[in-house]
Amino acid sequence: MAPIDKRYLVRQRKINETEKDVPVYAKAMRSKTGEFEGVSFIRNIEKASVMTIAEAQQVVEWAATKKDSAKLYVTTIICEGQ
Repeated sequence: MAPIDKRYLVRQRKINETEKDVPVYAKAMRSKTGEFEGVSFIRNIEKASVMTIAEAQQVVEWAATKKDSAKLYVTTIICEGQ
């Protein structure tokens, strides 16, 4: 069985970024059964969720539809370590 490719993070940056604005990273929230429930964005990259590309795409789609201020941010999928 091949290992699951979990090496992606989701990052948000403000569109009109200033020097004091820092990027935030997605922390996926899951139920006890592992079902996706939502996302919170945190500043600490070490605590951010490392995901597969499919999970990362789900986070981007959720943020675009559920987050009121999504139009103020650029949400991207990045490889771990970027």
